[in-house]
Amino acid sequence: MMFNKLIQAIYYDRSKTRPIRWLLAVSICLLLVIFSPQPAFATVTQIEETPGQMLYQSRQNLRDRTGKSWQVVAFKRVHPDGSEMVSLRLVGFLGAVELDHTQPLTLTTSMGQTLTAKDVTNEISQGTTALANVGEYDIQPVLPQLQSKISLQLTLPMLTGSAVELQIPSTAIQEWQTIADR
Repeated sequence: MMFNKLIQAIYYDRSKTRPIRWLLAVSICLLLVIFSPQPAFATVTQIEETPGQMLYQSRQNLRDRTGKSWQVVAFKRVHPDGSEMVSLRLVGFLGAVELDHTQPLTLTTSMGQTLTAKDVTNEISQGTTALANVGEYDIQPVLPQLQSKISLQLTLPMLTGSAVELQIPSTAIQEWQTIADR
């Protein structure tokens, strides 16, 4: 009996239902925004640089904790002789950052696992002076240890002694592993 009166009050007294409907609509919209899947940041591209030499890459544009923009490029170069290397190139805004190329890149998973990747910037630049805002790291040894569904934090050492932190979404890690498997 009481339930019927409640139903009648909801259906017949519109002044009470409008706030409830509005609140329900806003709640549904918020839930859809919060729990919708993250869009893919990039796609894996394949380029034949020279006959028999392939380059596979994935690019993301991310911001560090201070809001500075970074380009994050994972790539695998396969040479005609079959040798290959998987690298991660990090490019910050020129003049805004100076990477310390004597230190490794630190990778920390959201589960607390810490790994390091060797800085190979000077090896890659082949005698030319490396730009202070560009770092290249050998990530081939650490990729198999990363879980593709867990996000990652990169810690880049700076010449000032401080560090820059970049949050890497799990979708990027999945792309990096796709590149390494090609």
